Amino acid sequence: MDTPLHTIAVVGLGTMGTGIAEVLARAGREVVGIDVSDAAARRAVLALEASTARAVERERITEEERRNTLARFRTFSDLQAAAEADLVIEVVPESYDVKLQVLRELDGIVRPQTIIATGTNALSVTRLAADSERPERVLGLHFFNPAPAMKLVEVVSCVLTAPAAVEAVTELARELGKEPVAVGDRPGFVADGLLFGYLNQAAAMYESRYASREDIDAAMKLGCGLPMGPLALLDLIGIDTARTVLDAMYTESHDRLHAPAPILKQLSEAGLTGRKAGRGFYTYAAPDTAEVVEDALTPRPSAEAAAGREVRSVGVAGSGTMASGIAEVFAKAGYDVVLAARSLEKADVAKARIGKSLARSVSKGRMTEEAREATLARIAPAGSLDAFSDVDLALEAVAEDLEIKQQLFATLDKICKPGAVLATTTSSLPVVACARATSRPEDVIGMHFFNPAPAMKLVEVVRTVLTSDEVHATVREVTAKIKKHPVDCGDRAGFIVNALLFPYLNNAIKMVEGHYATLDDIDAAMKLGGGYPMGPFELLDVVGLDVSLAIEKVLHSEFRDPGLAPAPLLEHLVAAGCLGRKTGRGFREYARR
Repeated sequence: MDTPLHTIAVVGLGTMGTGIAEVLARAGREVVGIDVSDAAARRAVLALEASTARAVERERITEEERRNTLARFRTFSDLQAAAEADLVIEVVPESYDVKLQVLRELDGIVRPQTIIATGTNALSVTRLAADSERPERVLGLHFFNPAPAMKLVEVVSCVLTAPAAVEAVTELARELGKEPVAVGDRPGFVADGLLFGYLNQAAAMYESRYASREDIDAAMKLGCGLPMGPLALLDLIGIDTARTVLDAMYTESHDRLHAPAPILKQLSEAGLTGRKAGRGFYTYAAPDTAEVVEDALTPRPSAEAAAGREVRSVGVAGSGTMASGIAEVFAKAGYDVVLAARSLEKADVAKARIGKSLARSVSKGRMTEEAREATLARIAPAGSLDAFSDVDLALEAVAEDLEIKQQLFATLDKICKPGAVLATTTSSLPVVACARATSRPEDVIGMHFFNPAPAMKLVEVVRTVLTSDEVHATVREVTAKIKKHPVDCGDRAGFIVNALLFPYLNNAIKMVEGHYATLDDIDAAMKLGGGYPMGPFELLDVVGLDVSLAIEKVLHSEFRDPGLAPAPLLEHLVAAGCLGRKTGRGFREYARR
């Protein structure tokens, strides 16, 4: 297996196979593209021509490099064309029987030293290797879609794979400009092992009518900085493919998070498999296009929608980072703001923090000095909630403790004028429990801002069973006026973002506990393979392990799913005082300032 991997056959010229072929050809490899469908082969050639033409237009390659790339890609309809290949990568449909048939036919065609790589992201590489003639040369090579853009390649070996084959393919991945991550053989490997549980939960959330498809997708893009929402991503991956991956993962783990949501079966069996079919969770202008068009589920303004109340002044209770950030947001939008803390001194400190934040905006050219002064002038610090007597909207941003919040709402009930909207910024506690502490639960609603409030665009609007239509309309209107994006969700633990985010983080910790992959490999896999702005362990350390553990406990208590039980490693780190960046040590160690 010391032969250089110069000639490479790609079997299966769908979207993924075509992308892999492009990566190889542009890197100087001779590529043999094989597909039983002549139409698929023609589409692959046209796709490569179009992609390289765009690269020339954007001055990423020269016209000569483009011609050389196209010359290195040849297509065939017979596996015999792979006879002289040094490496064969199969990317045929995600079916064990189909893949095994290809591998067995290749056994009789290719040379003994040829490496055979399966592109599966769900099936057992070990089983495929064991059922082939030369198991030592079989491994997994999992690219991510779109292959030319995504940097991650998972190199999957099993107990039967020869180390020399793994080394050769790993070196090839590096030469292609990719980041290879070595993983063991289990369904989903690292990236998909974490990603598909999250996607499955999002599908189940939509199926239960807890939130609209648009709000679920907007929440995860704006709240977590993800490149795509989960339902749009399922349409891109293919709903039938996602169902197959989840089935394999559930068979292996019996974790309910991986038991395919029934809606995935319903859509796939109806042929509504996503972009490739022109319809999935969304409807598209045509098959294989990204343009979303209106359908029966597209939200439209209702002529009967309730009118909101007028809001001119806002009270913000709290003196921490979130409270001062929210006060800044409202003041910048032109609202008069009362910022109340437990003492006037604490309120003054919070206002001073806002002043520094605004000064940074001035220094970066985002606002003028006059606008800064006008914004600060609209903020009145106060040492008591009595200052909220005339506000139209009162928001609390105090400690995430239900008893403290209930006491505060009981006080607001007595102080605030009739008709004032009372809002909590809780991220995990029941909003209705705050509402029940008042004599006017219909005026109580959740407004979950994300940290830092001035920068993050998302606000989860949490309506309880007691919240009035008028109050709901008021908060949505106000959220739009402060230039945030409101998403509606019900009053249950985690709302949208945390309910989808923290099980994913918890599963990442369980991967490390099981010695399946390292912190660095998992973080790299999610950033390079999923396009996430941060890996799960980077994010956990930023959020705080104590905060993360508290949210995990709330989710576990609410849904009673064993798979949501906090990972023991997370509990041990919190017990040891390793809370993340704020203490200098969490999953990683940080230099103390």
